[in-house]
Amino acid sequence: MKQDKTYLINKIFNNENIRTVWDKESEKYYISVVDVVGILSESKDGRKYWNKLKQRIKEEGNETVTNCHQLKLKARDGKYRLTDVVDIEGMFRIIESIPSKNAEPIKQWLAKLGSERIDEVFDPSIGIQRLIDLYRSKGYDEAWISKRIKGIQQRKSLTDVWKENGVTESYEYSILTNEIYKSWSGMTAKEYKQFKGLRKESLRDNMDSIEVTLADLGEEATKRLAAKQKPQGLDSNIKVAKIGGNVAKVARDELEKQLGETIISNNNYLNYQYKDSNLIENK
Repeated sequence: MKQDKTYLINKIFNNENIRTVWDKESEKYYISVVDVVGILSESKDGRKYWNKLKQRIKEEGNETVTNCHQLKLKARDGKYRLTDVVDIEGMFRIIESIPSKNAEPIKQWLAKLGSERIDEVFDPSIGIQRLIDLYRSKGYDEAWISKRIKGIQQRKSLTDVWKENGVTESYEYSILTNEIYKSWSGMTAKEYKQFKGLRKESLRDNMDSIEVTLADLGEEATKRLAAKQKPQGLDSNIKVAKIGGNVAKVARDELEKQLGETIISNNNYLNYQYKDSNLIENK
């Protein structure tokens, strides 16, 4: 796993630290296995317990160990040592291998960290209402919320058009979305998120109303052009995505000309800031 920088967050459970690393390349959290295993097993030597458990998991043919990475994390003595880490999904699998009364609070924390909502799979309306309630609790006004929900629906219709045009893979959607963003904002979606100081959080949720409007305009223009021209395959749809994004760019340029200032802001709706640690390295 390669990354330029990593980020460290310490989450406390009964005065025990769980070292958690953010990999900005894969946009995933990686959690120290030894820390979680130590809490679950209540063992004085979590590393020894994990070594035995790892061998058993390997013998069972579980892919969790195969997907285990190693990062240099800061130990209690202040030194940085290679430590096994897994993503959130892998950590859930490890937890299931260790009967423990401490499992539930860690599962709840991981669920929040991964923002996975299993119940929404069975009833999507729960997710929509939860989303509206969440936006309200964060102070978004009703007009912004309405625009955001509509934008989510429009996004679905855009991907439907792309599917009809022979674009079916999620990574292809990301490529096309980046072309739209680059055309009107000058940044890819990932670069835009970094500009706003975001990680896992939704970029759209951290845009102000005019940024959301331009993002929606770029995607809506792309959808209509793609539906009319019916370009087939990724390369042809990239050309249309650039044109659609440029429609939003024209609108942005005219507004900024009239305002005399840029409308692209690094503001977000977070009430905290991430702090990166340049001391953590990976191998």
